[in-house]
Amino acid sequence: MNIQLILNLAIALAVCALLFVFQQRHVSFTKRVFTGLGLGVLLGAGFQAVYGLGSPVIADTNAWLDVIGSGYVKLLQMIIIPLIMVSIIQAILKLRDASSLGKISALTIGTLMVTTAIAAGIGILMAKLYGLSAVGLTSSAAEVARGHYLEGKLAAAQQLSLPNTILSFIPDNPFLDMTGARKTSTIAVVLFSIFIGVSATGITAKKPDVFESFSHFVHVAHVIVMRMVTLVLRLTPFGVFALITQVLASSSLQDILKLIGFVMASYSALILMFIVHLAIVSGVGLNPVRYVKKIFPVLVFAFTSRTSAGSIPMNVQTQTARLGTPEGIANFAASFGSMMGQNGCAGIYPAMLAVMIAPTVGIDPFTSAFLLPLIGIVTIGSVGVAGVGGGATFAALIVLSAMNLPVALAGLLISIEPLIDMGRTALNVSGSITAGTLASRVLGQTDMRVFNSDAALNLDGDEQVA
Repeated sequence: MNIQLILNLAIALAVCALLFVFQQRHVSFTKRVFTGLGLGVLLGAGFQAVYGLGSPVIADTNAWLDVIGSGYVKLLQMIIIPLIMVSIIQAILKLRDASSLGKISALTIGTLMVTTAIAAGIGILMAKLYGLSAVGLTSSAAEVARGHYLEGKLAAAQQLSLPNTILSFIPDNPFLDMTGARKTSTIAVVLFSIFIGVSATGITAKKPDVFESFSHFVHVAHVIVMRMVTLVLRLTPFGVFALITQVLASSSLQDILKLIGFVMASYSALILMFIVHLAIVSGVGLNPVRYVKKIFPVLVFAFTSRTSAGSIPMNVQTQTARLGTPEGIANFAASFGSMMGQNGCAGIYPAMLAVMIAPTVGIDPFTSAFLLPLIGIVTIGSVGVAGVGGGATFAALIVLSAMNLPVALAGLLISIEPLIDMGRTALNVSGSITAGTLASRVLGQTDMRVFNSDAALNLDGDEQVA
């Protein structure tokens, strides 16, 4: 190690020590996350200002920061499957009513799909207002390489037809899906858990002793898993700090300025769609300002980590402990929202990209003959898009290939992909929370005492007023 790397790591460790002191003093979870985010932005920008973009010192520093950032994400991924299984099974055991399960599924999935169609429309509108077009853009070596990579992935994307995607949701080997081996493993585990819960409720009358024993076992497992979730989520401020520092230290300001129009159009669309989410929340009688304050930490994590699937544990915890949504609905919304109906990655992005690329092949993208099929394809294509890195790429490939547009041109955006992907992921998570909140309110299951409480979840085993 050289002296510069040691100094960088010493500063990073000092920030982590400060965050730990805040935790020991029971500073609210939201404030700790915000502090981690702010210090990460300052440190990442400072590294780039001192060493310059592409410096070996920054690369070495980011490699060590990755132990904290990616390590935290891996811990979250570790608890996703256990959390989904025990929460959904326990929720069904409490419901003992198949019709309620059907209503929850219909409301959640319906909200995700409808909001994706709206997001596509907003993406098209922003592309029109900002005059986006790929005509005349030049390609660097990295962008050309990315274009070839996308063309190589086209065959895999074209296999993601709606019938094949729906079929992939069915778990022929649930134990394989528990390893996350497939892109649709999360939904497959959800369905397997539903079968277990429904099967258990089926023996309630005939074998009540067996049912009670199983119910007690699930309850014990649920308590243990939720404790594990709490322990992992305590690390959120540290993970957010490391992730945002890496992003800021390795982002090119010149590349961002070169495609500033697309960046501005993208974030304008993301903000407008977030306002739509707040309008939906307001429409079901909830205070949007209070709602934003309560979901802020999970949106910050999604923004910095760029993983919808990795946000599931914190997503569920936020819905249940802060918004008053029952665990069953929260798990449905978070799980399905990580795989389908992603407003940012599978709604706004591919629609905007299609409108931007269409003029390069002589197509007017602002005709009904182009727009109506585009919105339909975006909505249907959003089913089964994985909520991890690369999900937006697959969504774009599906849409561009279905619209007979050149997929390689999507590589032109490689330089600003991380910056835009941060906002897209945050919107994806916001969409899943909105779906869970709407379903919970429509079914009359929201605990308004929790929602109206000013207590901030501290993730230290207690609560503290913010």
